[in-house]
Amino acid sequence: MAGMNQTPSGERVHIGFFGRRNAGKSSVVNAVTGQELSVVSEVRGTTTDPVSKAMELLPLGPVVIIDTPGFDDEGSLGELRVRRTRQILNKTDIAVLIVDAAEGLKDCDRELTALFEEKKIPYITVFNKSDLADSCSESGVMYVSALTGAGIHELKEKIASMKPDGSDKRLVADKINAGDLIILVVPIDKAAPKGRLILPQQQAIRDILDTGAAALVTRDTELAETLEKLGHRPDLVITDSQVFGKVDRIIPADVPLTSFSILMARYKGLLDEAVKGVSAISSLRDGDTVLIAEGCTHHRQCGDIGSVKIPKWLLEYTGKDLRFKTVSGTEFPEDLSPYAMVIHCGGCMLSEREVSSRAKNAADQNIPITNYGTMIAFVHGILKRSLGIFPELEKQL
Repeated sequence: MAGMNQTPSGERVHIGFFGRRNAGKSSVVNAVTGQELSVVSEVRGTTTDPVSKAMELLPLGPVVIIDTPGFDDEGSLGELRVRRTRQILNKTDIAVLIVDAAEGLKDCDRELTALFEEKKIPYITVFNKSDLADSCSESGVMYVSALTGAGIHELKEKIASMKPDGSDKRLVADKINAGDLIILVVPIDKAAPKGRLILPQQQAIRDILDTGAAALVTRDTELAETLEKLGHRPDLVITDSQVFGKVDRIIPADVPLTSFSILMARYKGLLDEAVKGVSAISSLRDGDTVLIAEGCTHHRQCGDIGSVKIPKWLLEYTGKDLRFKTVSGTEFPEDLSPYAMVIHCGGCMLSEREVSSRAKNAADQNIPITNYGTMIAFVHGILKRSLGIFPELEKQL
């Protein structure tokens, strides 16, 4: 979990460095970052696992740099490393292909560029070791030398020019107006982090304040009393999904109501698929397995939402004998065929590209996917109300 003044990983530009063994990927990474981020050796295959580092990289700003194992690795362990490199592509916003300038492009490099293009990842082809090359005349590529530093500044400038434009993305600001009063319902239980709010709550408060609206934060246990003291209706209530049903009963029916999870799903590009997929709950059968996926890792406690509450609500709603599989962090299966549907968290700790990649993976295999907030609203019979501020989704309800 990022600190209050740190840019979370999911909001950083992810830059992946790819290529064959001994092409100098790690040396280029170290030269670009100005840090000894990766171990450098003449031994082929020194980088055996992806190495990630969140940092500030001028002129881009907050980024995550990812150094990957050689894509031409061999043997059973090599195959595992190549598979992990492929997984990194699912979170990569900008790809940098490092080629040994003395050897030129190989089939392995062309396979990588084909993957970049298939996944629509903007990329740069960089010929490293230009100081050892006979000529630097290949068109459409950049030449650098991690050893001498030649071309490194130009490479950083090129990467910066490819930064994705996310300036129009807002969590909730486009759904409220200056002067509005927004109530945020934040339960404080055993699972709540001590002394701080979770990321979607932090982001919502900041987004509301940036709009010139007012944010009033209360627990669900004080919500009714808070409304009574206010004496007038709020313009919007945003709640933790875990208390959706309780809050729905307290808040007047004419007051718009949604959840942090639903807002985050929209922010990460998952909400459309989540609304389409949630009705699959009604078609679950005895013996079906539901995959419950979280983007972050945390110590699971009694009453954990992913492993305890969501299974309980699904069992109660469906009346079926269901099975559940939970995964967290970067652990998300490529093969979804064992599962009847996927229920994903809001994805606040994942990049938009990684969330979209997971949704596409499910769609490609015809596996319905939804998210926590949408699923909880559905089983509590308040899905239509929870999506009321999104009229563009009305046709899907």
